[in-house]
Amino acid sequence: MEINKLKLLSAIFAATLLVGCASTDTSDDDAAAAAAAEQAAAEAAAMEAAEEEAARKAAEEAAANLQTVFYFDFDQATLSADTRAALDAQVAVLKDNNAKVRLEGHADERGTREYNMALGERRANAIANYLIINGVARYRVETVSYGEERPVASGSGDSAWSQNRRVELK
Repeated sequence: MEINKLKLLSAIFAATLLVGCASTDTSDDDAAAAAAAEQAAAEAAAMEAAEEEAARKAAEEAAANLQTVFYFDFDQATLSADTRAALDAQVAVLKDNNAKVRLEGHADERGTREYNMALGERRANAIANYLIINGVARYRVETVSYGEERPVASGSGDSAWSQNRRVELK
Protein backbone atom coordinates (compact mmCIF):
# COMPACT_ATOMS: atom_id res chain seq x y z
CA MET A 1 0.00 0.00 0.00
CA GLU A 2 2.88 2.38 0.86
CA ILE A 3 4.57 1.65 -2.47
CA ASN A 4 1.40 2.49 -4.38
CA LYS A 5 1.03 5.77 -2.51
CA LEU A 6 4.64 6.61 -3.30
CA LYS A 7 4.05 5.86 -6.99
CA LEU A 8 0.92 7.99 -6.95
CA LEU A 9 2.67 10.92 -5.30
CA SER A 10 5.51 10.64 -7.83
CA ALA A 11 3.02 10.69 -10.72
CA ILE A 12 1.27 13.75 -9.32
CA PHE A 13 4.60 15.50 -8.77
CA ALA A 14 5.73 14.69 -12.32
CA ALA A 15 2.45 15.95 -13.80
CA THR A 16 2.70 19.15 -11.80
CA LEU A 17 6.34 19.63 -12.82
CA LEU A 18 5.55 19.10 -16.49
CA VAL A 19 2.67 21.51 -16.38
CA GLY A 20 4.77 24.09 -14.56
CA CYS A 21 7.62 23.84 -17.08
CA ALA A 22 5.39 24.09 -20.16
CA SER A 23 5.03 27.08 -22.51
CA THR A 24 4.25 30.64 -21.44
CA ASP A 25 0.60 30.61 -22.53
CA THR A 26 -0.81 30.34 -19.03
CA SER A 27 -4.53 30.02 -19.71
CA ASP A 28 -4.17 26.80 -21.71
CA ASP A 29 -1.44 25.58 -19.40
CA ASP A 30 -3.55 26.22 -16.30
CA ALA A 31 -6.47 24.29 -17.75
CA ALA A 32 -4.18 21.41 -18.77
CA ALA A 33 -2.56 21.39 -15.34
CA ALA A 34 -5.93 21.33 -13.63
CA ALA A 35 -7.12 18.51 -15.85
CA ALA A 36 -3.94 16.51 -15.25
CA ALA A 37 -4.18 17.04 -11.51
CA GLU A 38 -7.84 15.99 -11.47
CA GLN A 39 -7.05 12.88 -13.48
CA ALA A 40 -4.15 11.96 -11.20
CA ALA A 41 -6.34 12.50 -8.12
CA ALA A 42 -9.11 10.38 -9.61
CA GLU A 43 -6.65 7.60 -10.43
CA ALA A 44 -5.24 7.81 -6.91
CA ALA A 45 -8.69 7.58 -5.35
CA ALA A 46 -9.61 4.62 -7.55
CA MET A 47 -6.36 2.83 -6.66
CA GLU A 48 -6.86 3.43 -2.95
CA ALA A 49 -10.47 2.25 -3.11
CA ALA A 50 -9.39 -0.93 -4.91
CA GLU A 51 -6.72 -1.61 -2.27
CA GLU A 52 -9.20 -1.08 0.56
CA GLU A 53 -11.71 -3.41 -1.10
CA ALA A 54 -9.04 -6.09 -1.56
CA ALA A 55 -7.99 -5.76 2.09
CA ARG A 56 -11.64 -5.98 3.23
CA LYS A 57 -12.22 -9.13 1.14
CA ALA A 58 -9.05 -10.73 2.47
CA ALA A 59 -10.14 -10.01 6.05
CA GLU A 60 -13.60 -11.48 5.38
CA GLU A 61 -12.09 -14.63 3.87
CA ALA A 62 -9.73 -15.01 6.81
CA ALA A 63 -12.61 -14.57 9.26
CA ALA A 64 -14.74 -17.11 7.39
CA ASN A 65 -12.02 -19.75 7.69
CA LEU A 66 -11.50 -19.33 11.42
CA GLN A 67 -12.51 -21.92 13.99
CA THR A 68 -15.53 -20.74 15.98
CA VAL A 69 -16.27 -23.81 18.12
CA PHE A 70 -13.81 -24.82 20.83
CA TYR A 71 -14.08 -28.18 22.58
CA PHE A 72 -13.17 -29.14 26.14
CA ASP A 73 -12.35 -32.32 28.01
CA PHE A 74 -14.79 -33.78 30.52
CA ASP A 75 -15.35 -31.50 33.52
CA GLN A 76 -12.61 -29.11 32.33
CA ALA A 77 -12.42 -25.43 31.46
CA THR A 78 -8.74 -25.29 30.51
CA LEU A 79 -7.61 -24.35 27.02
CA SER A 80 -5.68 -26.91 25.00
CA ALA A 81 -2.73 -25.94 22.81
CA ASP A 82 -4.91 -26.37 19.70
CA THR A 83 -7.57 -24.10 21.15
CA ARG A 84 -5.00 -21.42 22.01
CA ALA A 85 -3.61 -21.56 18.46
CA ALA A 86 -7.10 -21.18 16.98
CA LEU A 87 -7.82 -18.31 19.37
CA ASP A 88 -4.60 -16.57 18.31
CA ALA A 89 -5.99 -16.46 14.77
CA GLN A 90 -9.25 -15.03 16.13
CA VAL A 91 -7.32 -12.38 18.08
CA ALA A 92 -5.47 -11.31 14.92
CA VAL A 93 -8.76 -10.76 13.10
CA LEU A 94 -10.48 -9.10 16.07
CA LYS A 95 -7.63 -6.61 16.46
CA ASP A 96 -8.25 -5.42 12.88
CA ASN A 97 -11.91 -4.54 13.43
CA ASN A 98 -14.31 -3.41 16.13
CA ALA A 99 -16.65 -6.39 16.07
CA LYS A 100 -18.15 -7.62 19.31
CA VAL A 101 -18.18 -11.34 20.08
CA ARG A 102 -20.44 -13.50 22.21
CA LEU A 103 -18.99 -16.63 23.78
CA GLU A 104 -21.61 -19.29 24.48
CA GLY A 105 -20.50 -21.92 26.97
CA HIS A 106 -22.00 -25.43 26.90
CA ALA A 107 -21.69 -28.68 28.82
CA ASP A 108 -22.82 -32.25 28.29
CA GLU A 109 -25.81 -33.72 30.12
CA ARG A 110 -23.85 -35.27 32.96
CA GLY A 111 -24.01 -33.36 36.23
CA THR A 112 -26.74 -31.20 37.70
CA ARG A 113 -28.26 -28.31 35.80
CA GLU A 114 -26.64 -25.79 38.15
CA TYR A 115 -23.22 -27.42 37.88
CA ASN A 116 -23.40 -27.50 34.08
CA MET A 117 -24.41 -23.83 33.95
CA ALA A 118 -21.37 -22.94 36.06
CA LEU A 119 -19.12 -25.17 33.95
CA GLY A 120 -20.34 -23.56 30.72
CA GLU A 121 -19.66 -20.16 32.26
CA ARG A 122 -16.13 -21.16 33.31
CA ARG A 123 -15.43 -22.38 29.78
CA ALA A 124 -16.73 -19.18 28.18
CA ASN A 125 -14.76 -17.08 30.67
CA ALA A 126 -11.56 -19.04 29.96
CA ILE A 127 -11.81 -18.11 26.29
CA ALA A 128 -12.87 -14.54 27.09
CA ASN A 129 -9.87 -14.09 29.38
CA TYR A 130 -7.53 -15.43 26.69
CA LEU A 131 -8.93 -12.97 24.12
CA ILE A 132 -8.68 -10.05 26.56
CA ILE A 133 -5.14 -10.89 27.68
CA ASN A 134 -4.10 -10.98 24.03
CA GLY A 135 -5.45 -7.54 23.18
CA VAL A 136 -9.20 -7.70 22.54
CA ALA A 137 -11.01 -4.98 24.51
CA ARG A 138 -13.17 -6.32 27.37
CA TYR A 139 -16.25 -4.35 26.27
CA ARG A 140 -16.21 -6.29 22.98
CA VAL A 141 -16.48 -9.72 24.65
CA GLU A 142 -19.74 -11.06 26.10
CA THR A 143 -20.10 -14.43 27.79
CA VAL A 144 -23.19 -16.53 28.36
CA SER A 145 -23.68 -20.07 29.60
CA TYR A 146 -26.32 -22.47 28.37
CA GLY A 147 -25.05 -25.44 30.35
CA GLU A 148 -26.64 -28.61 29.01
CA GLU A 149 -29.68 -26.81 27.57
CA ARG A 150 -28.55 -26.53 23.93
CA PRO A 151 -26.84 -29.75 22.86
CA VAL A 152 -25.67 -30.14 19.26
CA ALA A 153 -25.58 -33.93 19.51
CA SER A 154 -28.23 -36.03 21.13
CA GLY A 155 -27.53 -39.29 22.84
CA SER A 156 -25.91 -40.62 25.95
CA GLY A 157 -22.52 -41.67 24.69
CA ASP A 158 -19.02 -40.29 24.71
CA SER A 159 -19.20 -39.15 21.07
CA ALA A 160 -22.31 -37.04 21.75
CA TRP A 161 -21.01 -35.74 25.05
CA SER A 162 -17.67 -34.65 23.54
CA GLN A 163 -19.51 -32.56 20.91
CA ASN A 164 -21.60 -30.84 23.57
CA ARG A 165 -18.63 -29.78 25.74
CA ARG A 166 -17.87 -26.59 23.83
CA VAL A 167 -17.78 -22.83 23.58
CA GLU A 168 -19.14 -21.21 20.44
CA LEU A 169 -17.79 -17.84 19.33
CA LYS A 170 -20.45 -15.74 17.63
